[in-house]
Amino acid sequence: MDKGVFYLFAKRHWIVFLIYIMMQIMTAVMSVLLHVVFSIDVSDAALYSTVGSFILGVIIILWILRNDLQKERFDHPLSIERIIGWSALGVILAWVAQIFAVTIEIELLGIEPGSENTEVIVEMTRMNPLFLLIPAISAPILEELIFRKIVFGTLYKKVNFIVAALISSVIFGVLHMDFTHLLIYITMGFVFAFLYVKTKRIIVPIIVHMTLNTVTVLAQIFIDPEHLDQIQQDVMMILFGG
Repeated sequence: MDKGVFYLFAKRHWIVFLIYIMMQIMTAVMSVLLHVVFSIDVSDAALYSTVGSFILGVIIILWILRNDLQKERFDHPLSIERIIGWSALGVILAWVAQIFAVTIEIELLGIEPGSENTEVIVEMTRMNPLFLLIPAISAPILEELIFRKIVFGTLYKKVNFIVAALISSVIFGVLHMDFTHLLIYITMGFVFAFLYVKTKRIIVPIIVHMTLNTVTVLAQIFIDPEHLDQIQQDVMMILFGG
């Protein structure tokens, strides 16, 4: 008999979900406290609270899932060479999928390129490079553990790949609160899920996710916008013929 969604996930998984929610709340609360109690500038308070909350969240969630991760390593050993190879392939697949999604958004849906989330991250990183720790390290670890290992991994035991990947990817996209570019998040979610299924090691989608985020942020900081746009157009020309 179906016991409902509550029984779909293990108790430790629900604890992880709760920690993730509390982490978001703590970010806002600590930001206010740092500003009010210690008279720290609003932007600096937001930066320190966000970075601190994400790092603490990673540590706690990794500790909760330590047995799961250890079992994964023992059951599905993967050499460093194969991890690097799959990660490199994953980055290529993700970039191709992202370009494909962006092309659909622009050509078919009439959506302007550019993400507000990315713009905020880039601006915060410009203000203080310490913020790069979030998109480059903390966020990819948290998001892959939660959306791929827990949500997708649990659903994949019950339903086929398409359904499991779609559900986990939609949740992944919705929680980013960037509904205009939901297609891109879903596409990325499918790539990450594919990599997890093929390698059975969550470290691979984590590395790919880290690489994509880091390159995206650094490219927008150090490369002239017009030159970056030309690079994207050249890549689209090569892949899709215009």
